[in-house]
Amino acid sequence: MFYMIKLENVFKSYILGDEEVVAVKDVSLTIKEKEFIGIMGTSGSGKSTLMHLIGLLEQPSKGKIYLDGKDISKLTDNELSKIRNKTVGFVFQSFNLINRFTVFENILLPTKYSKELLKFDPKAKAEDLLKRFGIYERRNFFPNKISGGQQQRVAIVRALIMGPKIILADEPTGNLDSKTGEEILDILGNLNREFGVTVILVTHEHDIAAKTKRQIYIKDGQLVERYL
Repeated sequence: MFYMIKLENVFKSYILGDEEVVAVKDVSLTIKEKEFIGIMGTSGSGKSTLMHLIGLLEQPSKGKIYLDGKDISKLTDNELSKIRNKTVGFVFQSFNLINRFTVFENILLPTKYSKELLKFDPKAKAEDLLKRFGIYERRNFFPNKISGGQQQRVAIVRALIMGPKIILADEPTGNLDSKTGEEILDILGNLNREFGVTVILVTHEHDIAAKTKRQIYIKDGQLVERYL
């Protein structure tokens, strides 16, 4: 099993006014293919910044990030965007669906942003995924006309449409009741087992992190063994 993502002595800092805030401090981390990982930390711990670095949404201030053995730390935004579109799917707490588009149109959005010729039929794949996730009959609904659990399923299908190697789920159950949250966690687990997708779940809750196969803890921007 090869590593997919490797961080070497990564720092990420921001300038707020006259002050430099270091959100991630000297993080070294390896994530292998087909892992199901939980990144756990409280609000302000640096977990979201770490997720953005892993998901190629941000570049490190210092250190190196490798994807499939390639150093991506110094790529341009355009180069990163192309890799991210093909490699990473995102699932957010707030679903991030566009209410003026139907469920079907939302799912197809990542295919519209692709800068390369697609090797699959987007509409046929979207229909197949909608059926697989039990929301085909909602395909012509607008997101604000379906339940939160259905919206999160749509978000997962949208994340899968480009066939990513990695799914990054940021507090994916945060806006859901406990029963629906369990269903979403089961779906993410099945993606890992059945699709072979590497799933990285970001959470502040111990019981949710416990559903993953390996847990990573971050506190004050640094990886720690564990925290209460």
